[in-house]
This record gives sequence, C-alpha cells and structure tokens, in this order.
Amino acid sequence: MTEEKRWPHSPDPQTDVVLDARGLRAMAHPVRVQLVGLLRRLGPSTATRLAERMGLTSGATSYHLRQLAAAGFVTEDTERGNARERWWKAAHRNTVWSDRDLAEQEPEAAIGFLRSVVAANALTAQRALNEFDAMPRSWRHAFDFSDWALLLTPEESRELAEELAAVVARYRRDDAREDAPEGAERVAVVLQVLPDPAGGLPADEPDEAEAAEGGPDEQEESR
Repeated sequence: MTEEKRWPHSPDPQTDVVLDARGLRAMAHPVRVQLVGLLRRLGPSTATRLAERMGLTSGATSYHLRQLAAAGFVTEDTERGNARERWWKAAHRNTVWSDRDLAEQEPEAAIGFLRSVVAANALTAQRALNEFDAMPRSWRHAFDFSDWALLLTPEESRELAEELAAVVARYRRDDAREDAPEGAERVAVVLQVLPDPAGGLPADEPDEAEAAEGGPDEQEESR
C-alpha cells in the first residue's frame, strides 16, 4: 500500500489495533466507541458500572460489550470476574485507521464510525467544561481550546498530522499511575485535521490508472 493510501498515523503492533472492514462495522456505533474509550482510560469495569456512567441500562451495555468482544476490541477480565458479575477490559490502547480504501468499501460503516468518534470527542470536551469551575487553578490555566484556519495541500495536511502525532508521542508514558510524575492527571488531547467545505474544496482529479484508460466516462462511450 502506497503512502497516499494510508491515514497519517503509524500503528504500534504492541499496543494498537488496526481497523479492518469487520472492525470498522463493529465500531460504527457511538455506544461502542464510548465503551472502548472508557475501558482504555479508566481500566476494567463491569457492564453495570459502565451503564451507570453512561446513563444506559446494563442490558444495553452488556450487548455492546459482547459485540466488541466478538470483534476483538475488549476481552473478559477473568482475574476480576465471578459467577455473578463479568468484568471487561480493553484489548488495545489505541484504534488506528490506516487503510483509506475502507471508506469506499464500507461507506456506511465509515461514516458511522467517524460520527461516533466526533460525538465521543464532543462529550469529552463538554464534561471537562462542566467541571471547569471546580478545577484547581493550575488546571484551569492549562485548559485549552484552540483552532486555526490553514491553507494546505492534502500532502501538507498529512505531514502536519504526522508532526503533531510525533509531538504527542513524546509525552506518552505508561498508564501505570506509579510511573507518572507528581501532579500528573489524565489529559484528553483531541487532534483534528479537517478539510473545510466552506472553503470550496476542489473535485478530485482522476488517478493515473484511470487517466491512462481514458476515465470511466470515455470507456462507456467507446463501447
């Protein structure tokens, strides 16, 4: 797969799961994206505890956890579970979407997944904002919402995302609390590099293979 066919984040095989078509379909639901996110951030939990946190029924969270387990995103935590209560844990630290062709192969699942991610990110921001007044002064000063409008090519956008991901990677450390410096708390960093439709995006040009064959319209006319 060429570089142009990949999203701008390189997966770590030790910690990351790369979305395939089956995984994309499994994650194309806002509840499942939130469940995986909670298990990754807060650690193992039960369907009942997750339901209370999300304002859902335990039956609903149990159903979605089973679907996530079937797709390999969560696993049962047998060290914590018992005959009456099952505990679940995340199977990976990150989800990486590296195959851009999936958007064409699974369009409904792709847009469902992306909408779910956007909704989860918006919920995270809203929860933090709701707690703003109660935050310590030092964290209120660290609180940041920023956005910039840039004029970039698709290639520059990918390079920008790669550079920002590299900066974030420098600050990553093991999730074990004992390894964190004093005063460290969990911080949500949301990275979005989005083409702005209001800016009048140009139509895609045909790729080299299509141009060499005369394009789909010319092929149709030649028959």
